[in-house]
Amino acid sequence: MLSGKRIIVTGGARGLGRSFAEGIARQGAHVVIADILEEQGHAVAVDLRADGLNVEFYPLDLAAPDSVENCVEQAVKSLGGLDGLINNGAIATGIGGKSMEEIDVETWDRVMTVNVRGTWLMTRSSSPHLRASKAGRVVNVASDTALWGAPMLMHYVSSKGAVISMSRAMAREMGTDNVTVNVIAPGLTLCEATEYVPEERHRLYMEGRAINREQYPEDIVGAVSFLLSDSAGFLTGQVLPVNGGFVMN
Repeated sequence: MLSGKRIIVTGGARGLGRSFAEGIARQGAHVVIADILEEQGHAVAVDLRADGLNVEFYPLDLAAPDSVENCVEQAVKSLGGLDGLINNGAIATGIGGKSMEEIDVETWDRVMTVNVRGTWLMTRSSSPHLRASKAGRVVNVASDTALWGAPMLMHYVSSKGAVISMSRAMAREMGTDNVTVNVIAPGLTLCEATEYVPEERHRLYMEGRAINREQYPEDIVGAVSFLLSDSAGFLTGQVLPVNGGFVMN
């Protein structure tokens, strides 16, 4: 399905990003994992290469424009071009549980810098290469919290809402070169990044889903793979909630 596709996955050292990287690599993609977690990122790349997959790692700090530029430059040089970008890197761990009155300005700015500006910077740096591909694919990872307005997490919810709006503008600007830009909005997923989430929130999700169980990273890989594929060439500017029916469009 993705044989020979050259794809960058940000935040690929753990959690959803790692599952995306492994899943698309198993479908034949040549993958670059980009993450601020250098030790973990290198280890994941080594593990996946040992399994016969074409995966490399380059360090990335989404809060630093120079780091973004350098990462994309190295990745494109290594891959020989670029066909896809998964903007998965974001700040989520350990910032929840505060009301809008309790969120401090420093944390708000950090979340917006990484989650919103970082997504834009990665796409901006990748854009010339995705346009040159003539079949470029961007998949931005938002969250279904932006669709239902999860409380006690307003900075994160706001950042993911911005990613959705930004993706629609990107889709219109990049569509002239057959580049598609779509969004997946996962529900609460069991992975390292959600270990801090209270049990009550997990229960809320489970009880509210049409498919009444926990959500795992593997539940989302298929949707991402489809959006990266040639089969999704006429689908752009769309938001796909992958959450077992907790939120329905």
